[in-house]
This record gives sequence, structure tokens and C-alpha cells, in this order.
Amino acid sequence: MVRHVLSDFDLTRDEVWEILRLSKEMKDNPHKYVRALEAKTLIMLFQLPSLRTRVSFETAMTQLGGHAIYYQIGEGFTRGETLKDGVKTLSRYGDAMMVRVLSQEVLEEIARHSSIPVINGMTMRFHPCQNLGDLLTIWEKKGRLEGLKVAYVGDGGCNTAHSTLIGCSSMGMDVTVVCPEDPRYMPDPKIVEEARRRALGRIEVVHDPIEGVRDADVVYTDVWVSAGMEAEAQERLKVFPPYQVNRELLSHAKPDCIVMHCLPAHRGQEITDDVIDGPNSVVFDQAENRLHAQKGLLLWLLGGI
Repeated sequence: MVRHVLSDFDLTRDEVWEILRLSKEMKDNPHKYVRALEAKTLIMLFQLPSLRTRVSFETAMTQLGGHAIYYQIGEGFTRGETLKDGVKTLSRYGDAMMVRVLSQEVLEEIARHSSIPVINGMTMRFHPCQNLGDLLTIWEKKGRLEGLKVAYVGDGGCNTAHSTLIGCSSMGMDVTVVCPEDPRYMPDPKIVEEARRRALGRIEVVHDPIEGVRDADVVYTDVWVSAGMEAEAQERLKVFPPYQVNRELLSHAKPDCIVMHCLPAHRGQEITDDVIDGPNSVVFDQAENRLHAQKGLLLWLLGGI
């Protein structure tokens, strides 16, 4: 049976630990894995341009001895070819597919027609590869996952918030989503319900920024206007300023907390320069770990690990 990773719900806690340990081993000993995916091809389908996702996946395949092919798609493929036919064809050419599209439903349709593993490179609903990199970063910086508190501050309804509350809570961390008291900016209740069923840590949603970050080990934020939400930009920029991660807000977290942001950052909006460039920030270590975590995921899926 073909194994897909379409959301954070598709990986068990034990499987995440397997991927994290493998990622750390490859990061520490890259020379041992230079031919691990030799002659393997990753097909990368993109609806929107990307910096970190494209470059990190392409680099991952190169460092593992394989090859990545970039292809930009819209509603379908060229010359009116349907999504179904295009995916069935690509499945004959590659060993895995990484897909970055806005719609989770389109991603799931691609997976239905694919005979090779499909990886969610990002949709508007989930961002599981980001969470794997985040977990690797937290584990490296804190030496553990279980028992830590993560405060996710800002748009609680975005993909990164969903993946954070699912992925981190399933690993035994307490997750507090700190967001405006408006259903448009809060996590999807169905996602929260499902996450709580598998969580080993607590999940809560609060609306007071200071209370939300109090005693946090990790303070996490993301842009206020995510991909696909550009039409809402002006309204969002009026709603979110109380949720800016700045030095004053950070003073209510633990002194040794780490600050995370999945990038790109809009400096001066969701996070200030003195925080993202400050001593608590691990943002660029976090960005690097996208590469290592995705190498772990690729080898776990394709290398018979």
C-alpha cells in the first residue's frame, strides 16, 4: 500500500520519532547518506512559488544522491490535461511526489490518483513538513519535547497553527494557540477535536496574548496574511497588532524560551527586529532544519527504513 503524508494526522508519535532520529543522524553524519536515494526522483508540483520548500527539498534529494524535478501546475496540467491523467503519468516517472497547493482537497485528489508516495509541501490547512522541522529544532534546543509549553501567537486558523497544535501535542507538548476571539482567526474546531483525541499534551485556545505566552518554553508566530488570504490583508492588519511578538510580550514567557517563525517574516508586523534577531531566536536554525527533517522523511518513505 502506498504511504502518503497529507497532514500531520498521517504520522503516529512513534513514526515521528523515527523520522526525527533519522534526521538528526543524517544531519550529524551527512557523508554516510550521500547515495541513500541514488537513482530516485522526486517530482515537485507547485501552484505558487516558494523559497524554502523548493530549495530545501531539491537540496535534500541532491545530498542523498537523488534528483528533484520542479513543475508548476494550475487547476490541471498543460493543454487541458486533467489532474487525474497528469498525476497518473507522473507516477510512472518518479518515486515520490511533493505537492504545494492551496487546496487540501486538490492535494487529496492528487494522492487518490498517485501510485507513488505524496508529501504535503503545504496547503492552506496543513504544513506537516514545517512541523517536522520545528520538532527537530525544539528537540535540539531543549533536549526533549514532552512537558514543554508552546505558545502559537497570531492567526490560529492558518496551516502552521494547525500543524503545530497537532504535531506538538501528539509528542507530549502543551500547545496554547493565542489568537483573536473570532472564528475566522481561530483553529478549525474539527481539527482541534481530532488533535485532542491523539494528544499526549494539552491543547487550549486563549485570546489574551500575555496570558497565552506566560511561562512558555517556545513562542511561535507566523505572518498575519498567509498565502491565499491576500484579499483579507487590510482587515487582518487591523486585527492582529495586539498579537505582535515583541520584547514586552516575550518578557512573560520563560527567560530561556526560544522564538520560532516559519518564514517569510514581515518584520515590524507579527514580529519585531529585536526579537527575530535577538538571543532567544532560533528562526534560522529552524529554517535549516526543514532540510534535515525532509531528508529524514524522504529516506523514511523511500529508503526502506
